[in-house]
Amino acid sequence: MFQNLRLSMAWLHTWFGLVLGFVLMAVFFFGALSVFDREIDRWAIPESRYEPQPMPSFDKLLRPIFEDMQPSKESIEFMRSRVDGPMPEYYDTVRTWGAYTTHRDPVLNLFAGYIVPNAKDPEESVWGSRTIDPRTGTAFPDDQLKIGSQFFYPLHYSLNFHWMSLGYWIVGFASLVMLAALVSGVIMHRKLFRELFTFRPKKTTQRSTLDLHNLTGVVALPFHFFFAFTGLVIFAGIYFPVSHTQLEPLHEQHEVLDAEETGLPHDRAGTAAPIASVDAMVAEAQRRWAERGMAGEVGFLALRHVGDANGYVSIYRAGTDRIALTGEGIHFKASTGEVLREDPPPSLVDDINEFLTGLHLQHFRHWLLRWLYVFGGLAGCVCIATGFIFFVEKRKRQHAKQGSQGARVVDALAVTTVTGMLLATLGILIANRLLPETLPDTWPGRGSLEQYCFWGTWVLAMAHAFWRSAPVAQGRLNPAWREQCLALVVLAPLAVLFNWVTTGDHLGKTLGEGYWPVAGLDLVLLVAAGLALVAARHLGRKAQAAIPAPVTNSANGTEVQHG
Repeated sequence: MFQNLRLSMAWLHTWFGLVLGFVLMAVFFFGALSVFDREIDRWAIPESRYEPQPMPSFDKLLRPIFEDMQPSKESIEFMRSRVDGPMPEYYDTVRTWGAYTTHRDPVLNLFAGYIVPNAKDPEESVWGSRTIDPRTGTAFPDDQLKIGSQFFYPLHYSLNFHWMSLGYWIVGFASLVMLAALVSGVIMHRKLFRELFTFRPKKTTQRSTLDLHNLTGVVALPFHFFFAFTGLVIFAGIYFPVSHTQLEPLHEQHEVLDAEETGLPHDRAGTAAPIASVDAMVAEAQRRWAERGMAGEVGFLALRHVGDANGYVSIYRAGTDRIALTGEGIHFKASTGEVLREDPPPSLVDDINEFLTGLHLQHFRHWLLRWLYVFGGLAGCVCIATGFIFFVEKRKRQHAKQGSQGARVVDALAVTTVTGMLLATLGILIANRLLPETLPDTWPGRGSLEQYCFWGTWVLAMAHAFWRSAPVAQGRLNPAWREQCLALVVLAPLAVLFNWVTTGDHLGKTLGEGYWPVAGLDLVLLVAAGLALVAARHLGRKAQAAIPAPVTNSANGTEVQHG
């Protein structure tokens, strides 16, 4: 089929990269934003604009909140078809209480799981969650969307498309294809070291675009390979669900044996029992961590089989001083506070897995490395975007002669994926600042409306990209690129302005107070507007410099103009 290996690799690199590049662009961009998801949350929810807080007292503050919680309506409706008989009005048998925080979280996330009588699968639960101010216990409204951690973050690994977990599968397949594209790219480009230092911006668009494509691909090659690989490892349980399909009986037996070995009960005893002071258990866990030379705060707190004689409390250290995602768990008997188990050192395989997972999820304290993650993700975006542009530039003149619409379609999709995605991001941020705090009961929740604005803006950008793409079929530049860049120039400063008007937190104030979560996002938006302006001016000059030349359309014998 091909004369040599390099040509076959070039074919694979081109077409696999083109087809899946549209997905990978979103994965890279929203993955880069997710590095600072908690900071974006603080911008989106002004009531949370205070410093991160440690885990508060369970006995005094958290326990009353947990006792007041119930499952969400969405969880109950989802479970309804999985139950033989009616659903109860009130859920009083608690399977799990949990609280989670990080060193970047001013708020505290609580969740509770409840046993459902007559459930077809007794292991399934209904769930409720709540976000609170850990200083006072005040709950945030349920319809407030944490744009960073609840929207951008899951978007980069699931596309927020959860029907039959299809979004996970699409991203997983795209990641696998990306690994193939990386390997084929290395085989294609034999002079990688030279390409690391080669960029000729004054050459033709096709030449300079290819230079930038190669440069960003080579510079961030280890980053791209590592994150594609570890992403597949993290979600291996979804892609290969062995434990819940072929080996279900063995999986259940393993859980029972594991409970016997660890001393942590797998099932409820059916006998009521009180809960001893969890604060005392936390103090004991911190004392034991300090004895090991690893004093720290609590990152995750979980109570299982609540109110039962088999209930136990698991306390995990916030491992922000290490890359490996491990919490040094200590487990206590809930009714007495007796230590049941301290997690042993991980095996070599577990150690490698925890290190790779921790390096991907970057929960550690290291601001420089976080920014390198952002730049690596954005380098991936540039690499993919320039790949789209090179594909179009290389073929649009030929397609114009043949009367083909291929280059036009690819270019319109590229505009949608690059500038359209940025416009959608600004759309949700602006909607977040403009939507009123309270909405009529007949309306969707505020968070749902923000998401509608995101997807609606993206659809409008796509419609505009296709509407304005006719010149590409004539071998010319799509004006949608420049027009959407100009839209970014207007909308990005508007988001900063609306943040100022609605909260009073202008840049002078946030920079003066050193409150970087909000100041940082405002500055990034202004820098993005500046870069979009530079791009728009460059595209405008290229459009003006284009010299029309007649091209014969071999399909119908007519002449088209291109420049």
